[in-house]
Amino acid sequence: MNRAAPIAGSYRDPAGGVHRLGDRILRTVADDHDADFNAALRTGLLDRFADEGRIVAFEPLTDAPQSLGLTGASRVFEHPRLPFISHPYEWSFEALRAAALHHLDLHLSAMEGGLTLSDATAYNVQFIGTDPIFIDLLSFRPYREEEIWAGYRQFCEQFLNPLVLCAATGLMPNAWYRGRIEGIATADLARLLPWRARLSRRILLHVVAHAALESAAPDAARSKQTATAGLPRASFLNMLRDLRAWIAKLQPRKGRSLWSDYTTTCSYSDEEQAAKKAEVAAFAAAVKPKMLWDIGCNTGEYSLLALKSGAAYAIGWDGDARAVDAAFRAAQAEGARLTPLVGDLANPSPSQGWGQAERVGMQERSDADAALALAVVHHLLFGANVPLPQAVGWIVGLAPRGLIEFVPPTDVQVRGMVARRNGVHHAYDRECFVAALTETARIERSTVIGPSGRELFWYDRSR
Repeated sequence: MNRAAPIAGSYRDPAGGVHRLGDRILRTVADDHDADFNAALRTGLLDRFADEGRIVAFEPLTDAPQSLGLTGASRVFEHPRLPFISHPYEWSFEALRAAALHHLDLHLSAMEGGLTLSDATAYNVQFIGTDPIFIDLLSFRPYREEEIWAGYRQFCEQFLNPLVLCAATGLMPNAWYRGRIEGIATADLARLLPWRARLSRRILLHVVAHAALESAAPDAARSKQTATAGLPRASFLNMLRDLRAWIAKLQPRKGRSLWSDYTTTCSYSDEEQAAKKAEVAAFAAAVKPKMLWDIGCNTGEYSLLALKSGAAYAIGWDGDARAVDAAFRAAQAEGARLTPLVGDLANPSPSQGWGQAERVGMQERSDADAALALAVVHHLLFGANVPLPQAVGWIVGLAPRGLIEFVPPTDVQVRGMVARRNGVHHAYDRECFVAALTETARIERSTVIGPSGRELFWYDRSR
């Protein structure tokens, strides 16, 4: 008998769970949540949202839950597999804002039909390209008159506070968010905000006063207060609308970005850039990857080119959150199937959370069949002191085929990086690079793209 296995991160939801059965994704509805879920279904909103692409599609199964090894469930639905599962701490400001607005818009639409959302976790939103999609059917339940917003604290910690931190201070929240996967606590944010930011009515209400209330009322007392508190429907809707208007206007405070203008300041000549683009296009056309990972994607220029040339979908990774913001905007403008994510390549997202399995790490999520690694290896060497064989081996391990760039030690960018270091601790030249690459893959071809000596290598470890 085929038995479905639970997906680790779904244990938190008392209303049901998400399971994997081979390549299929199943969602169960718990027996004691069946009445609320039936009421939500009867409104027709869930079907409409799915048809509009605002929530993930769902198809009821005729199989009895017990036949799939699923106990305590009243029914089972099947979801289509999403291209990739990302985590909110990997999103740039643009992506987090888009996800927050999607959540609020969905909640407002649900309220129009008599439903509400029982929680407000950012992990309930995923991306297809740059389009957010809500993935938790069981968050919808009937609205009860004068109930408070049960997900308000969660919305603040996982959506609002990281955005406000970036907008008010210019600090990127990703590392902090990754270290505390529940988001940024309101009390912590309140301590960091400059005094001028506190003059904002919305920050006074949603950060300063919110933090003071949490500090003054212990959890038990707060639970008793909220259980009896009443919030008129009109006030509830006004709160959602006001948050939406505020978040839509938030922008990151100007700050330093190392690489967001790299395409205009790099050391390539026009001829070299043209040659590099031609090689990327040729690679994508030849391989036609269903899933391409662009390691060190910068502003997404080459990811987008690969998508136009034969790749079906792309995930971009870069440690510069502002460069990733630029990639997100570019992909959004083109409607491209590119999801750019923030990731320190020398310290990628680990598997973490409960049992170190709740949020799966970067490498463990790779199902790429091709990778681009353009002008990134020397950054791992001279920026993070990673030995050349390890840097090349890690990249090759992410996908069976790829295009990887060697930047010679004579290049102005490399010379500048070396000059800022106290000596070079690892051998780095073309011979060492080729030896490292052939240790784990076969070189299909190589192309020198100009007088700088930069060289692109096609590799294949699949045969």
